[in-house]
Amino acid sequence: MKLALYSRKLAHKHIDYIKEVIAFLNEHHIEYIISQELVPFDESAKAVTIFEDSRDIQAYEPDYLISFGGDGTILDTVLLTKDFPVPVLGVNLGRLGFLSSISKEDLIKAYYNIERGAFKIEDRMLLEVNSNIPIFINENIALNDLTFLRTNSSSMIEVKVFVNGEFLNNYFADGLIVSTSSGSTGYSLSCGGPILHPSTNSFVITPIAPHNLNIRPIVLPDDVILSFEVKGRTPEFLCTLDSRITHISSQHLISVKKAKTTYKLITTNENSFLNALKTKLNWGREQF
Repeated sequence: MKLALYSRKLAHKHIDYIKEVIAFLNEHHIEYIISQELVPFDESAKAVTIFEDSRDIQAYEPDYLISFGGDGTILDTVLLTKDFPVPVLGVNLGRLGFLSSISKEDLIKAYYNIERGAFKIEDRMLLEVNSNIPIFINENIALNDLTFLRTNSSSMIEVKVFVNGEFLNNYFADGLIVSTSSGSTGYSLSCGGPILHPSTNSFVITPIAPHNLNIRPIVLPDDVILSFEVKGRTPEFLCTLDSRITHISSQHLISVKKAKTTYKLITTNENSFLNALKTKLNWGREQF
């Protein structure tokens, strides 16, 4: 088995844990490469192979990628796996996430489950963003969402939305979220959007603090092309794609569609979406 290990900068309290994981891999003669942030924690005598981007992942061809962190760290791996769609296992080092839902205490158990085939690989839908003025060049896919936000002003923005070229609505709001089913439990949920099971493969359009109270989130099938025009009192607006951010203007004509590739997320019975949902939202428990 060949692994790729990825993390953002880790808190000091997690250092010993990462060292234990790497020691376990070396003890069991498991091949691996690591991201730059994990280099200081590899105390093995062998030379460490470091990867930086998706080209390095593609060249190494690991069987699985393990992400240490939270859901934000998982979102980083979307670009790492875009050229070689390796299945990703998310190990949560903080609060329970919907994507990185394996606890650090359960990683070794999850490893043995993977070794004996007791796991599933979910193909998560990705969205693809295109624009008449290029944005997010070579990084135009997302697992969670695309958002439009006001900037440098308290004034609302206007987002005109089209579905397959047909006008849907003018959203007068502080912003607008376009999420996938996976992203429905992220920013969209906090703004009143619906929870979708990841297998539904749909788009959700959720306004952020809409100024017309009859506006509600809407769920659309994944085979449509969504188009957006953004206007406002300021010359620029913020546009985010998962954890990436850029500025756009009213000259940008932006479209969103389902990407040709998918994101492969490893799950087990213990870290299924429904289990994460029940645990994170305290469903199925007495509320008094």
